[in-house]
Amino acid sequence: MDRECQQFVFEEDAANLTDYTNKLLQSMQRVFGAQSEMGLATEQLSKQLLDYEKKNFALGKGDEEVITMLQSFAKSVGELNSLHTELANQMADGMVFPLIQFREKDLTEISTLKEIYGIATDEHEAAMVKYSRLPKKRENEKLKADLVKEVAYTRRKQHSASLQYYCALNALQYRKRVAMLEPMLGYTQAQISFFKKGIELVSKKMDSFLSSVSKMTKSIQTQLDSEAEGMRVSQRELLSVDDSVYMPDTDSESVNRTLIQKAGYLNIRNKTGLVTTAWDRLYFFTQGGNLMCQPRGAVAGGMVLDLDNSSVMAVDCEDRRYCFQITSPSGKTSMILQAESKKEYEEWICTVNNISRQIYLTDNPEAVAIRLNQTAIQAVTPITSFEKRQEGSPNPDRAKPGGVHSTGGSQKSETAPEPEDLIAPGTPIQFDIMLPASEFQDQNRAGGRRTNPFGETDDDCSAESDDSLLQQVFAVRFLGSMAVRCGDNQEVIYEAMRQVLAARAIHNIFRTTESHLMVTSSSFRLIDPQTQVTRISFQLEEVCQFAAHQENGRLIGFVVEGRDWSEGDEEGEPSFSAFVFESNTEGEKICYTMNLAKEITEAKKDPEALAQLMKNMPLTNDGKFLLLEPETGDTSDGAGQEDLESEA
Repeated sequence: MDRECQQFVFEEDAANLTDYTNKLLQSMQRVFGAQSEMGLATEQLSKQLLDYEKKNFALGKGDEEVITMLQSFAKSVGELNSLHTELANQMADGMVFPLIQFREKDLTEISTLKEIYGIATDEHEAAMVKYSRLPKKRENEKLKADLVKEVAYTRRKQHSASLQYYCALNALQYRKRVAMLEPMLGYTQAQISFFKKGIELVSKKMDSFLSSVSKMTKSIQTQLDSEAEGMRVSQRELLSVDDSVYMPDTDSESVNRTLIQKAGYLNIRNKTGLVTTAWDRLYFFTQGGNLMCQPRGAVAGGMVLDLDNSSVMAVDCEDRRYCFQITSPSGKTSMILQAESKKEYEEWICTVNNISRQIYLTDNPEAVAIRLNQTAIQAVTPITSFEKRQEGSPNPDRAKPGGVHSTGGSQKSETAPEPEDLIAPGTPIQFDIMLPASEFQDQNRAGGRRTNPFGETDDDCSAESDDSLLQQVFAVRFLGSMAVRCGDNQEVIYEAMRQVLAARAIHNIFRTTESHLMVTSSSFRLIDPQTQVTRISFQLEEVCQFAAHQENGRLIGFVVEGRDWSEGDEEGEPSFSAFVFESNTEGEKICYTMNLAKEITEAKKDPEALAQLMKNMPLTNDGKFLLLEPETGDTSDGAGQEDLESEA
């Protein structure tokens, strides 16, 4: 971004100089062509010379001496207004011609090189678009090699054009100083030569001044020649590098996962219709907790998304590589971006994840980012099957059952526990639900008992389903589960959600398992939507805590209590596991249903309380509680799109 801003300043300065040169030339031509208005023309020229100081050139290095000289010239022009006569030939040779030559040669060269640089930039952009469209699978190696060579060729061409353009812009800063002084030097010398009447008055006072001006212009010219030679040498050295420097996706440096700010070009996916999309290549950078975007030609960037508490994950795009998705905390705003290389892709994901934790607000954000990254890599290990907890698992002595069950609300504990009090560092995370081998064989041997998600039971269903007063089904995607230290604090669910989402971002895990969550008055079941086989089931009394995410309403989790007999205790030590899901429904609705299931269980102990509860709630025709319309009717069609747009 700094290079483009500097280029913009140089181009603005050149345009400002062109405008000023044209006006100065008009003033000199008026002096040359309008003898009858000589006094008025020279007065205007004097004022125009003084305006150089008011232009406030952005690149005004060395202009102080020029301003002083121009002010002296302006004073002399005012004194010579009454002495002007025919100076046509002398003015044409010494005043008008040098400025015309400066405008036609130097300023026109700047304009031409700018057009060449623009054409080279457009060719590079076109080559990058072709390269970005390379398919991820079954790539044609010859096509890829040709596109890589084309990108390298256009980059070299753009680099060469930019260097010539920048050298001309730099040289213009020297030439403009000479161009401003040389015409006035010729004008003054013409006045001395052709006006004998004023030679005594003018020449004695200005000989030393004109001599200093002449020495100054020669000194500037010497500096220009030296600077131009140095730029030519640097240009040859820069253009002599190997073509591999210009080739994309050849990063040799390791990925920096502790960044708290990042900048670079990304491709952003925009929807152009119901099913069609287009990709635009824009310059993105982070500023504080915001993601900014600066289109080509813009002076400054604009805010795109607030990254505080946002989520980032890798996504699988059929036609693109290195894609990731950033989603706002509310889940209403999301964008899919594509990086140029694998290194850029991983660093962008890590940077956004670090910013979303608001690390940049701490006193030493770099140290905090390094510490959190080391902790995340050590504490988060992705696995895809149920495993016995290792030696680093939570100590059961710290996880005594609490006896207080959540109602699915958003209450917080009175004291905020530390993360290590909720989940032990090094606890493995499970990202998929796999049936144990014994249970899988039993289901196959029994013909695979299926559960109807709409409450209609088959003949082989258990009596438990027939007696259930509540059956509600929700479409959910399993994000992960992990062992936790306690089950009587909602903060453990929020911490589990944070660690699961962070683990998915760090390990680039973006696929999720689609399931139907059936909530009944006796159990929670995860059902395969294709085979209707129960993947895993939890008895209601085992679920000791459940809650929806405080900011992202589509995230929901619950804690299940079990027993650990690894120590040889007859009763077994209590153990707790947290399960995290993403739903198509608001999490509060699922929590409400879970809470109702708890109330039904408690009401079954008192017939009067059960009758009162059934009186206050609407029932279906078969005597079950009616809460919501079934949601699984159209989930199969939209499952693929939901996976792509998932917030996880």
